[in-house]
Formats: sequence, C-alpha cells, structure tokens
Amino acid sequence: MLEVLSEIWERATTAQPLPSTLVVAGTALGALVLVTAPVLWPLTRHVATVAHEGGHGVAAVLSGRRLTGIRLHSDTSGLTLSRGRPRGPGMVVTLLAGYPAPALVGLGAAALLAHGRAVGLLWLVLLLLGLLLLQIRNLFGLWVVLVCGVATFGVSWWAPPEAQSAVAFTVTWFLLLAAPRTVMELARSRRRDRSGQSDADQLARVTGVPALVWLGVFAVVALGCLALGTAWLLPEVLEGDLLPRGV
Repeated sequence: MLEVLSEIWERATTAQPLPSTLVVAGTALGALVLVTAPVLWPLTRHVATVAHEGGHGVAAVLSGRRLTGIRLHSDTSGLTLSRGRPRGPGMVVTLLAGYPAPALVGLGAAALLAHGRAVGLLWLVLLLLGLLLLQIRNLFGLWVVLVCGVATFGVSWWAPPEAQSAVAFTVTWFLLLAAPRTVMELARSRRRDRSGQSDADQLARVTGVPALVWLGVFAVVALGCLALGTAWLLPEVLEGDLLPRGV
C-alpha cells in the first residue's frame, strides 16, 4: 500500500514536458466541439454541472454553512442543499459560487498545466471527485461522479504520458469554454421561466441587487477566466509566435 501511495505521489508531483502549441490548440478545438456540438452538449454538460454544484458546496462549507447534500439530475441540472441563515454573507457567497466555479476551476487547472503538472492535475481532480462523492444524495448523481472518477483514475494510472497530457488539457479547455455557455443558457432560460429560482434571481432577493447585475458578474468572470487561461495555455499564439514548444 505504501509503495502504491509513493508511486501516486511521485507521478502527481513530477513535472511533465509541455506539449507543442499544435497539440494544445488541438485539445482546445476538441473541447470546443464538446461544448458546442448539439448532440454532445446534453451529455458533456454534466461535467460543468459537477463543477457548478461543487462550487456551491465548497462555498457553503467555507462560509460557515452546513452542507447537507448535493443532487445531480439527468437533465443536467443540480441542487446543493445547505443549512444556515437564509440571508447574509454566507448565503450570498454560496449562491454566487455556482456559475463562476467551472471557470475558476478551469483557470486553476490552466495554471497547473502551464507549469507542466498535467498528471498532478488529474490526481487532484480525482481527489475532489472523491470528496464530492461523499455529499451526493441521489443515484444519478452517484453514477455521474463515479463515471468521472473511474475515467480520471484510468487515464491517471494506465494511459501513456502523452494521453494524460491531452486529457488534462482537454478537460481544462472544456471548463473554460463551458462556463460562458452555461451563463448564456441562464440568460435565455430566465426569459422563458419567470419562477425566479435561478441563482441570479435568488441573489437578487437576498442582496437587493438586480438579477441582471449578477448575470453580468457571472459573464465577466467566465470570459475573464477564458481569456487569462488562454494566455497561459497558448502564450505563443497571443504573442504571434507559432513555433512549436516542448515535445
């Protein structure tokens, strides 16, 4: 057991060579397909929902609320339940964290990848999925998190380094690109559904700040993280230098 843990630690903490600009751009294109293809998005959106609800959960715990469970649904929606004051900073932080979470996780992942920590990122994702699993309260959510966890473990343990790097970059690009799309979907859904149950509407009731302002905050965070993440992952393209790097 100690030998296995030692090997995992060595893999997770060892830096890998950065892939070429062409490979990184290819993973970005692949992630863009996963986000924009109508036949794929209803399936891949579950990954964004995992990050979204995980963001609510982390914010609830950090703000002093009691996290009571997370549910993931087959229509790619989710629900995070916590106990505490119905108003106040803790509730605001918890409600605010959902839509920015995929973008912020993607940005953090981009920072790790820019320093050659692709395998470390995969093991970190596996750890976070394990913690999330402890809070899942429905069978479909359990299935989604287990599938993500098994796939991540398989790539981390058995895949060759090149494949591990490609998967890590693709997941990172996916989160960065999915974040703006989910915000746009929120804006469209609010025009159709006036129930006032969205995160933006709940924030408006708790803070008195209009929901459109919160939509703007979500959009700025998502687009800002995408821009900064792109600068970290593809600096050569932004600088006009298209020569390949790394291997």
